[in-house]
Amino acid sequence: MSVTTTEIPVLALAGASKSFGAVHALREATLELRAGEVHALMGENGAGKSTLVKMLAGVYRPDEGTVKVDGAAVAFHGPLDARDAGVAIIYQEPTLFPDLSVAENVFMGRQPLASGRRIDRKAMHDQVNELFARLGVELDAERPVRGLSIADQQIVEIAKALSFEARVLIMDEPTAALSGAEVDRLFGVVRTLRERGAALMFISHRLEEVFAICDTVTVMRDGAVTFDGPLAGLTSDDLVRQMVGRDLDALFPKETASVGSQVLKVERLTREGVFTDISFEVRAGEIVALAGLVGAGRSEVARAIFGIDRWDGGSVELLGRPIHNGRPNAAMRAGIGFVPEDRRQQGLVMDLSIARNATMTRTRALAHLGIIRAASERALATEWGTRLQLKYHRLDDPVGRLSGGNQQKVVLAKWLATQPRLLIVDEPTRGIDVGTKAEVHRLISQLAGEGLAVLMISSELPEVLGMADRVLVMHEGRLTGHFTRAEADEERIVRAMSGQTQEVAT
Repeated sequence: MSVTTTEIPVLALAGASKSFGAVHALREATLELRAGEVHALMGENGAGKSTLVKMLAGVYRPDEGTVKVDGAAVAFHGPLDARDAGVAIIYQEPTLFPDLSVAENVFMGRQPLASGRRIDRKAMHDQVNELFARLGVELDAERPVRGLSIADQQIVEIAKALSFEARVLIMDEPTAALSGAEVDRLFGVVRTLRERGAALMFISHRLEEVFAICDTVTVMRDGAVTFDGPLAGLTSDDLVRQMVGRDLDALFPKETASVGSQVLKVERLTREGVFTDISFEVRAGEIVALAGLVGAGRSEVARAIFGIDRWDGGSVELLGRPIHNGRPNAAMRAGIGFVPEDRRQQGLVMDLSIARNATMTRTRALAHLGIIRAASERALATEWGTRLQLKYHRLDDPVGRLSGGNQQKVVLAKWLATQPRLLIVDEPTRGIDVGTKAEVHRLISQLAGEGLAVLMISSELPEVLGMADRVLVMHEGRLTGHFTRAEADEERIVRAMSGQTQEVAT
């Protein structure tokens, strides 16, 4: 819990509103961040969280209401004003210079100088090491940023913020790309900052993390604050109800499906140094989850099945026919769809329209004499947009304007438009809000009920347990567990994730 709270908030919004044309992004929002406290900000994608954060960071100015620092109204004319007031944003994807050292990134543009106006590298490294010591982490100040993990890059960003004497740190989905051990280390840093009197805002879709690290919470829906207060005494259901405006009957609406004949057969698949002797099958109407810790080889197996990466041994069959090694086009023609983990980099072309992204896998069928027929493209995109309950303004808008959850729906539309027999979904709900997660889960379950075979890769145990008919567990490139839905529980899966081998069957 919090250590040293003060009556006057370090940073606050009072009755803040912001509109973009006819869109009311923020409606009379009030929020207070206090020293020695970790404050959660929650809400579905599109709830107004980003607008609120940009207001605190000086990117936007409120149309109505005020921003207050230490109880006094201020006017941030830009991000530099917010930084000078002690406000720092730690984004999900750090923005560092990869070819410069850790120390150079921390003190970029304000390096300490020695005689002759030369950079005093020793002083710079000493100051960075002192910052790392304050955070309780070990990191080499002299090593280049290139090659650092996302977790280490976030630590560098936090150290940079502290070098500016930041009193408020806003952390935007900081754990989305971190392993369990990295999350634990980050939480240790957060606790250290809290004990030293910093005010922290923690933005996350992961309810378990909010309850683990936060003291208070603000929940937003449709641009307005629906709850603001202590976390003590609240349950996950309470927060979900405030976020979505209704009771969520089931986050994992698993439909009963009739399991049919074998669709996918993987036999002793091996890629040297990555995964070894992987064998399993997926049947029509079945959701098979591939679970494991980050680095276990799950995504690599999926990439090999789809032909993105070549395998060194073994075989893959779809509907009894072999899939050619290293040929994604052949996998697509055979009836495999692949929703990748990184939707922005691998699943979408962010500058192209929603309609073009949603129909990208069907361009040949939509073209006449080499020219894509716009009416056919829009009709197909509209069909899948309606079925997936896609929320958008115009189909001609760039897909990058959509929320994360709606972008994920476009990736699903792109592959479902091919009418696949097997759909591989890698981290299908990463970085999307609770309500949209339920929609994606419902869709996957519905598709399985219609006879689609689904191979789902997920790092979230509740998702694995809630959605899968069977669970396969990987550890360091090998299968270490195989459980039916009735057999699967958290303890058994965690044991298999850590390498405590169970009998693996197919």
